[in-house]
Amino acid sequence: MVELNLSDKFSDIYVPGEFKKLKVFIGGKWIETKDKFDIISPTDNKKFAEISSVSKEDIDLAVKYAVDSKHKIRDLPAIDRIELINKFRLELQKYKADIVDTLVKEAGKARRSAEGEFNATIERMRLSMEDSRRIMGEYIPGDWSSDTSQKVALVIREPLGVVLGISPFNYPFYTSMAKVIPALLSGNSVIIKPPSADPIAFLMAAKVFQEVGVPDGVFQVVTGKGDVAGDYLTSNEGINMISFTGSTDVGKHIASIAGLRKTHLELGGKGTVIVLEDADLDLAAKECVKGSFELAGQRCDAVSRILAVEKVYNDLVERLKQHLQDYKFGNPVEDPSVTMGPVISQNAAKRIDEMVKDAISKGAKLLAGGKYKDCYYEPTLLVDVPLNAKIAEEETFGPVITLIKVKDKSEAISVANKSKYGLDSSVFTGKFYDAWEVMKALQVGNVTLNGAPSHGTAYFPFGGVKDSGSGKEGVGYSIDEMTYTKTIIFNLGAGNLGKKYTGQFKD
Repeated sequence: MVELNLSDKFSDIYVPGEFKKLKVFIGGKWIETKDKFDIISPTDNKKFAEISSVSKEDIDLAVKYAVDSKHKIRDLPAIDRIELINKFRLELQKYKADIVDTLVKEAGKARRSAEGEFNATIERMRLSMEDSRRIMGEYIPGDWSSDTSQKVALVIREPLGVVLGISPFNYPFYTSMAKVIPALLSGNSVIIKPPSADPIAFLMAAKVFQEVGVPDGVFQVVTGKGDVAGDYLTSNEGINMISFTGSTDVGKHIASIAGLRKTHLELGGKGTVIVLEDADLDLAAKECVKGSFELAGQRCDAVSRILAVEKVYNDLVERLKQHLQDYKFGNPVEDPSVTMGPVISQNAAKRIDEMVKDAISKGAKLLAGGKYKDCYYEPTLLVDVPLNAKIAEEETFGPVITLIKVKDKSEAISVANKSKYGLDSSVFTGKFYDAWEVMKALQVGNVTLNGAPSHGTAYFPFGGVKDSGSGKEGVGYSIDEMTYTKTIIFNLGAGNLGKKYTGQFKD
């Protein structure tokens, strides 16, 4: 059985017992709730820890603290906010080994992936601190228009107030932090609901943040399942913005109850790779395997299907088969050299298997993998996948390479754009004008040339269209999403300082 080993540093965040019960962080205090639920480690499909589950009263208290404390962060000079985040960033790095170990155990991540998530989080914090200095306004002279000739205006950015961040299981540490940092840097208080499946690493970070001096009530973490931690939390009137990363179905539901409050929705995708006649096929195969198998395919920017033109199709199949060995599959707790571990749960593995079997029943050929045990789904290669297969259209979120044959570039674009998703795509070609045509035609928020989609530290902004969401995620773009513009108008005419309109040259 996998054990949760936490140093004395984190003794405040859990209640001791046969299984550690993690607390929530509300109003600057660690609180044990009455209700709880189990955390199952996907590495052995057994109970790993217990997590507090908030009640409506707990949520009301958290929101009240956030509302009452928002002035603490808003009134703090921007340079102080930057220095607070930097202090946190430096302190957090001391606990990298502890957090990485927890990510491996609670999320089933390969150690390399867990380390990459931690490193990306630290880098994202650094980049966000730099970009927060660009929260500036605009001066507009009014004398360019006759009705405002004696006025000037400043357009400034203001914090929204209370930001609620809801994060997914695939990057529980990074995505949660990617909501906290821009919210605080832009002067908002923030409540984070990390994923129910694997919230522990982020709770550890919250403890570090508490110790470096984040003001009580400004930053809070709640955990829970069901309607209380879902609908009741997201519909609370004290929350001014909801930043959600997760499934399209849940995102649509949040949008339906959000009303006029601002939402930032980073939802599902069907990452489509188009491989044209003159592509570097070895590069394409290597990148497609990486895009399909990294984090066991549990990424919104994963390569979810490949559209290859007839001329290079068979050659690409052979190269994909060769690169299947690029990833070592196994238990990341038992073998640190493993580069692809389990999916998040046995139910997830079962869902993936149903999609694979559906494709085979409709004519697809299974060249590798296609089996699972507990949470471990084998790296899988499906070829000749028909367009009416579920896996050709639905988000896979698992380690399956799905290869579809198309006649030419035009058909590839047509098939790609029929998807209800519009997050990421790629095109592999050596011809600039073909690349430009495809990249312009694809109805997606992000498209990559000669590389698999990858959001990384979000230095390049990303965000979807259609059922993939709304808003842009990124180093500076996240800060923009968490602020609003205010126009301040000065009537200089009252002090005889404006430029009075004469009308002498009017026709």
